[in-house]
Amino acid sequence: FGRRKIPSKKIVLVGGCFDLLHYGHLTFLRNAKKSGDFLLVALESDEFIKKYKKRDPIHLQEQRAEILTSLSYVDAVVKLPLFKSDKEYFNLVRMIKPSVIAVTEGDTQLKNKKKQAKMVGARIKVVSSLVKNLSSKEIIKKFL
Repeated sequence: FGRRKIPSKKIVLVGGCFDLLHYGHLTFLRNAKKSGDFLLVALESDEFIKKYKKRDPIHLQEQRAEILTSLSYVDAVVKLPLFKSDKEYFNLVRMIKPSVIAVTEGDTQLKNKKKQAKMVGARIKVVSSLVKNLSSKEIIKKFL
């Protein structure tokens, strides 16, 4: 899903749910784009949100993909199925061969992402810090 063909330029890969798009997401995506020529978002599935975030998604994956591709700094979105193992993420990174894997400070998957980066000769770049009290979960809580 996306507007443009993946070029043979410096690809920056990011991943996440991006369910309720907020300022922290925008900062992360904008800074990630500055790390290369082509920003590719690996977008988690609705099932991922249900299983790991323990809630129903606010926006369906298709809607989240459309929202993300409307941003000027997002070049393409890959809609992921619910991966059953880390091996599937490694295979995805092997296929994409990014130059940079952009992360937020304190990324819970940093250890795996470092291994993935090493596998394809990419580098890990911390492009933003977590914005306190600004997550989809916190925003949802405010409306309950």
